[in-house]
Amino acid sequence: MSTDTTASVSTHILDTSIGRPAAAVAITLAARSGGDAPWSTLGGSATDADGRCKDLPALPEGTTHVRLDFETEAYFAAKKQAEAQQDAPRVRDSGAFFPEVAITFAVVPGEHFHVPLLLNPFGYSVYRGS
Repeated sequence: MSTDTTASVSTHILDTSIGRPAAAVAITLAARSGGDAPWSTLGGSATDADGRCKDLPALPEGTTHVRLDFETEAYFAAKKQAEAQQDAPRVRDSGAFFPEVAITFAVVPGEHFHVPLLLNPFGYSVYRGS
């Protein structure tokens, strides 16, 4: 939750190749207070069955930049394994083209920033949600 002196962040992931949420993707949250300041890793979590990450750590006062690191390689490896066990049609996916996705964005105190990741094996996009 944001306060007058801090911002807050949330995210979710949609796997656009199947039109479903991406569950069990590990996410790490880092923050810094200024463009020249070092990054401080605040902690992490993983997406739930609905592709949402509801328990990211709070941002410290003075945070101006946030980085979300999504560990996508393990997600795509597990997805590929599940498809192989189900005799699903072969996808031309040879694994994770993007083994991780790092999204860096600016924040301001008092605002909430929801940053969804739209993911597929060969691309991704992000936007500021609501």
